[in-house]
Amino acid sequence: MTEAPQTQAAPAARTALHALHISLGGKMILFAGYEMPVQFSLGVLGEHQHTRAQAGLFDVSHMGQAFLVGVNHESTARALEALCPADLLSLKPGQQRYTQLLNEDGGIFDDLMVTRSGDPGEDGVLMLVVNASRKEADFALIEATLPKDVKLLRAPHRALLALQGPMAELVLTRHCADAAALAFMTAGSMKIAGLDCQVSRSGYTGEDGFEISIRAERAERLARTLLGEPEVLPIGLGARDSLRLEAGLCLYGHDIDLTTSPVAAGLAWTIGKRRREEGGFPGAARIQAELAEGPQHRRVGLLPEGRAPARERTEIRDRDDALIGVVTSGGFGPSLNAPLAMGYVASDHAHDGAEVMLVVRGKPMPARVTPMPFIPHRYRRA
Repeated sequence: MTEAPQTQAAPAARTALHALHISLGGKMILFAGYEMPVQFSLGVLGEHQHTRAQAGLFDVSHMGQAFLVGVNHESTARALEALCPADLLSLKPGQQRYTQLLNEDGGIFDDLMVTRSGDPGEDGVLMLVVNASRKEADFALIEATLPKDVKLLRAPHRALLALQGPMAELVLTRHCADAAALAFMTAGSMKIAGLDCQVSRSGYTGEDGFEISIRAERAERLARTLLGEPEVLPIGLGARDSLRLEAGLCLYGHDIDLTTSPVAAGLAWTIGKRRREEGGFPGAARIQAELAEGPQHRRVGLLPEGRAPARERTEIRDRDDALIGVVTSGGFGPSLNAPLAMGYVASDHAHDGAEVMLVVRGKPMPARVTPMPFIPHRYRRA
C-alpha cells in the first residue's frame, strides 16, 4: 500500500464498509485515494496488541482485484510471467504466490498476490490483488502486454476483508468449517455464514489469518458477522502498518519502488529456479547479474539504541560518517516495545550485527543491522 498524490478536485473513494467504519467510531484519513480508518477507539497500540493476541478485522477493499482469464492455465500463467519473475506455470489449483510486476530495468512496478483458481471449470483463471494506488497503472500495463487469448477482468464490484491473528481460524471455522483445511498461501471458494466468498490463508501482518473476497453489497453483512465474535475487533491502517513492519514486510512506494530490484529488496526467494535460469521477464539481465554477483545495496532490518524512532528518509551512515543508505520504513514496534526500522545500505554493511549510525533530528544515533522479521511469523504452513 502507498498513498497516492491527491488533488483538491478529486473526491475520496469509499469502500463498501465506509458506513460501518463511521458507526464504529473509525478515525478516517485519505489513503491511496480512499477514505479509510486509520484507527478505532482502542487506538493503534491497542489494535496492534489485540491482533497479536486474538483476531483483528481489516478492511482492505481499496486494493485492486482482478481476474486474468485464458483458455487454460498455461496460457494465462505464461502471459503473466512476461511481466513477473515468479514461476506461475507451476502453480497448483488453489495455490497462491507473491510476486512483482517489473519494469524494463528490473525495478518493481508493483507487488501483488496471484492465486490459481481451484474451482472445476476455471483452469485458465488467475486471481490478482494489487496495491490500491497502483491498480490503474498495473491493469493498464497488464492489458497492454496480453496475448489475444487472455483477458483481464477488473473486479471493482468485490470487497476484500482480512481476518488476522492467532484466533482467526477459531473464529472463521464457526461460520465456515472448510477454512480449517487451508494452509498458508492456499485458497478456495467457500461459504461463510451462507455467503459466497473466495478465501485465502494469507495476510500482511505476520500472523496466521485469512483474506476474504466477497461481492461488495454483501461485505457489511460478513463484517458484522465476524465482528460479532468476542475475539474480533475492527483494526485500522495504523496497526496494519506497525504489524507489517514488525513482520519485515515491504510497503510499496516506501521499501520497494521502480528503483529497487527484487534481489536488493530481499525478495529473491520469490523468483523460481526455472525463471532464474530462463529469464524471459523484464529486467532479467540485471536481476540475473545481481543473483550471481550481489546487488550494490540491500534491504536490512535496523534496531536503534535508545527509544527514539528513525522515520522514513533518515540517513544511515557508517562509523566514519560516510553516507551508506537510507531508512525506508521506521517507527515504534509495540510487540518489541522498542523502535525498529528497515532500509537500504551498501552491501558491505548489510551483514547481521553491522554497526551503523542513524541521523535522527540532526544527531547520530547508534543502531545495528539485524535479521528480519523482527517478530517471528506465525503462518500455518501445514
